[in-house]
Amino acid sequence: MWIKDSVAQGGYLAVVIMMAIESANIPLPSEAIMPTAGILVQQGKMNFHLAALAGAIGCVIGSIPSYLLGMYGGRPFLAKYGRYLLLKEKELELAEKWVDRWGDMTFFVCRMLPVVRTFISFPAGVLKAHFLMFNIFTFIGSLIWCYFLTWVGVYFGENMETFRSIWHKFDLVIVIICVGGFGYYLYRHLKH
Repeated sequence: MWIKDSVAQGGYLAVVIMMAIESANIPLPSEAIMPTAGILVQQGKMNFHLAALAGAIGCVIGSIPSYLLGMYGGRPFLAKYGRYLLLKEKELELAEKWVDRWGDMTFFVCRMLPVVRTFISFPAGVLKAHFLMFNIFTFIGSLIWCYFLTWVGVYFGENMETFRSIWHKFDLVIVIICVGGFGYYLYRHLKH
């Protein structure tokens, strides 16, 4: 609810800030931020293209500190503090394999994948990906992702009454699944 209120009150700047937070390894879901902007687009309170652009700009801004932390902190930092960033050595190794196989295009693709997109900047820094190319791919991949999620919000806004009636029937189940899934994800990443 606070995401909706923040986007409604702060507009494009709120979208930039929240998407920057999401891209800085802090799990604030873009899946909640951008559809909220989409609902506001559907209501005529935001512009579709500017909302998606604000989201992509936020992603680039938030990715830079995480990238630099990876670049200058590297593997020793990951070994010591990775669990607080919800990153493990094996995930970095997987990222390395993807980069070896697909090059910088990996960062473009990862920016359109849920969860992975939040954490890809740190491994990019550790792997010393070309900074300019990383930012270009981050922007383009994020822009596509933000357009998609904004469109989802517009669609949801146009069909809100239909969704509301379905949603209310399953409120408790949806909350339990979301909390349980997030709890399991945290447990797997924070356990010793």
